[in-house]
Amino acid sequence: MRTLTCVTKHNGPCENQMRSKVSKPLNYLIYASKPFGFSQKDLDEILLKSKYNNTANDITGALLCRHDIYCQFLEGPEKEVNMTYSKILSDDRHVDIQMLSSGSATKRLFSNWAMRDDPIKSWMWTREEVDNGILQHVTQSDALEIFVKHSKEIDQFL
Repeated sequence: MRTLTCVTKHNGPCENQMRSKVSKPLNYLIYASKPFGFSQKDLDEILLKSKYNNTANDITGALLCRHDIYCQFLEGPEKEVNMTYSKILSDDRHVDIQMLSSGSATKRLFSNWAMRDDPIKSWMWTREEVDNGILQHVTQSDALEIFVKHSKEIDQFL
């Protein structure tokens, strides 16, 4: 019998929780931010550009959003993930950007999605929790578990 050990704090999701398209080393990064002037038009532009750029840079991921929060999971080669996050940091369409988790991974959670977009799930955080600063208390493993759970909801074969 094979035993899998999961260390989420620095080594990323367990092997049995992710899928992969590539064999090169993968990194992941999770951040949250507050939209500045949230509109559906802005969100559509972000998603369109993200899908194009992420495909070109071998990045996959998911963006969970509503009018008061963006929470994004990026995965791919370390250099490209870091470059993308640097661009995100300078994007004026959101503020209070906070990295929640990052690390290495052996396989992808969202291998079929250049950028999956969904509304914030009811099992995540309420608007009141976000307003009261819950993001200041989210652990790396909590942040990762949100996207592991989300990936399982959208892909029944995980």
